[in-house]
Amino acid sequence: MSVKEYDIVILGGGPAGLSAAIYAARSAASVAVIDISMFGGQPSNYLELENYPGFSKIGGYDLMEKFEEHADMFSIDKYPMEEIQSIDLKSTIKLIKTLNYEFKAKSVIIATGAKAKKLGIKGEDEFLGRGVSYCAVCDGAFYRDKIVSVVGGGNAAVEEAMYLTKFAQKVYLIHRRNELRADKIVQERAFKNDKLEFIYDTVVTEIQGENLVNKILLENVKTHEKRVLNTDGIFPYIGFTPNTELINNQLNQNESGFIITDETMNTNIAGVYAIGDVRNTPLRQVITAAADGAVAAIYASKYIETLKEITVK
Repeated sequence: MSVKEYDIVILGGGPAGLSAAIYAARSAASVAVIDISMFGGQPSNYLELENYPGFSKIGGYDLMEKFEEHADMFSIDKYPMEEIQSIDLKSTIKLIKTLNYEFKAKSVIIATGAKAKKLGIKGEDEFLGRGVSYCAVCDGAFYRDKIVSVVGGGNAAVEEAMYLTKFAQKVYLIHRRNELRADKIVQERAFKNDKLEFIYDTVVTEIQGENLVNKILLENVKTHEKRVLNTDGIFPYIGFTPNTELINNQLNQNESGFIITDETMNTNIAGVYAIGDVRNTPLRQVITAAADGAVAAIYASKYIETLKEITVK
């Protein structure tokens, strides 16, 4: 197995990780970015963003392509599609093992992001890819002229529901509360969309079908009335869970599993930082992820300065 040695290893190539890579490289640190998939993270699947400063409107993939192009201006080694097998953060020299390499680093920045939270109901796993999807941009075109349902009430749910109306003949937006949580400007657009129908105070209790999804079971959380809704697909957008499976409780995490950091993005282990959606943060947006990356990289570089006498061996 080939051994790679760096000052800073960044786990995750989304907006947080790429931002950290840029700032770390500018601090003259040797930097590697590892990702289990291609770079870009969640925003690569977003149709459009309207809240990233400098761009009144830009495709998620296009924005992340610009992030990566910027990172490529510096001496940053990139390792996409690397399956991480183990992470040891507790020693002074951190160790990350993948299928192909063994990485040693003085500092590690964790930017592994989060994945869509599941509904946790019967039929969800069984019909994954056969009517259950967590990415409207990826799968929306498969539902042309069909009926689909979106679960959630935040920006992601409402925006993806509107995107699905480009293909589907009808889109139901199912929310457990009596009003949406999305930004008002997003709500106003949604309310004007004739293809969208809103179902409030309701949860999905089961997903049913034969080979493909054809209906879901609903329950009103106030009246407990139950009913069947015919639908060809369901897209849950009810939040995210952090990608921390390989951390193995080495870091302090909150009750939802998000990594706890201080204002410098430092965790409970010196030289280990967490940024973006994987950390306990009040706001999960591209701009805050990028800001986290900048902060962590600067403080990781300062931390490395205290270890000048240590060689990566």
